[in-house]
Amino acid sequence: MITHIVFFKLKDGSRENVAHTAEVLRNMEGKIEQLKYIEVGVDVLHSERSFHIALVTKFDSMADLEAYQVHPLHQEVIKHMALVRESAVSVDYES
Repeated sequence: MITHIVFFKLKDGSRENVAHTAEVLRNMEGKIEQLKYIEVGVDVLHSERSFHIALVTKFDSMADLEAYQVHPLHQEVIKHMALVRESAVSVDYES
């Protein structure tokens, strides 16, 4: 299994914007065949080093992760995130 984690820091960290963006991410659940698990977490600490949102996804294989990357729904999410994010970091590992 491959775990793909992304942390997002948003340009606008308002409660409303963070909630809306988290919902955009959650909207992928059940709509992309290769996406076996998704969890979207919103930061509760709000420290200077905190990111606003964590996305945790799991795939059966690297091929499935690659298929997810080019899926039309995920491409729409990428477009949204490009508009609202200040920065993002990710890690992918075998689990």
